[in-house]
Amino acid sequence: MAGESGLVTAVDRVPLLDLGRQYAPLKEELDAAVLRVMAHGRFINGPEVAEFEKATAGYVGAKHAIGVASGTDALLIALRALGVGPDTEVIMPTFTFFAPAGTVHNLGAKPVFVDIDPDTYNLDPARIEAVISNKTRAIMPVHLFGQCADMTPLLKVADAHGIP
Repeated sequence: MAGESGLVTAVDRVPLLDLGRQYAPLKEELDAAVLRVMAHGRFINGPEVAEFEKATAGYVGAKHAIGVASGTDALLIALRALGVGPDTEVIMPTFTFFAPAGTVHNLGAKPVFVDIDPDTYNLDPARIEAVISNKTRAIMPVHLFGQCADMTPLLKVADAHGIP
């Protein structure tokens, strides 16, 4: 399929999320889990949530894990834990989903945008140091389109400045 320009782009080749296709092979298991939760009515902090948190903590090697309603809520909790708030800044890529910048803004902090690496579409590590200030509380790479940001150079810069 070609876009308005007549050219086929990467966006044209990436299919939209097909939830039905993802659901079909797991239907029986998912339906049973939903019915189990509906039967006991403990949608928040029920036994399934505790089980999920324990399994997640074990999987990532952490002492604790917290289940939240969305990725945006996860960002909010993490940024609050880092002391992000008014008069602070968070470095992030210019090309991203709206939730990272929106969450930073909603905490009263300033998103500081850094251009992307044109080959990966992820935060360009070579451009980070130029925008670090005494207000910087975090560097937030965003892994996009299944393409993970190259964390080694990002962590090198972050560690050199003591920034999470």
